[in-house]
Amino acid sequence: MFCIGQTVLYGSNGVCTIDDVTEKRIGKSNLQYYVLRPVCTDTSTLFVPTANEKLVSKIRCVLTKEEASRILGALPAFGKWNNNKIERSEAFRAVISGGDRVELIRLIRQIRAHEQEQLRKGKRLHLSDERFLKEAEKMICEEFSLVLNIDRNEVLSRILRAVG
Repeated sequence: MFCIGQTVLYGSNGVCTIDDVTEKRIGKSNLQYYVLRPVCTDTSTLFVPTANEKLVSKIRCVLTKEEASRILGALPAFGKWNNNKIERSEAFRAVISGGDRVELIRLIRQIRAHEQEQLRKGKRLHLSDERFLKEAEKMICEEFSLVLNIDRNEVLSRILRAVG
């Protein structure tokens, strides 16, 4: 069970604060919900039914400062670029939905390295790769900048160290 006031991650929505646990009447039954407010955007509120295990499993605790520092200190290597756009998109989508921070950093590093390679050839990234990159960077940079109390750009520069 999560507590009111706790800072958490919710799926790809990023860092959120649990504002309340409330009941809403849906049809003939009352359902209890976590009320989540994204930290970086104050325009939306998320309602997560506490009885829905699948949705509640997407709520995770933010890293500790030590965990975040350890991950940034041991940046993961990235694999070979997959030229099959469909397979690559499926793999990237799985990383985004899985939310594993190390895999997200690996994805950012891999796409950024490919982007540099494309620029050397006078080309650009594929639009879908750009979208995955932005989503992964949003997820990682929001959490790490909050936890480490550093600027988002500093998080990104640490991640991209030794990419190209």
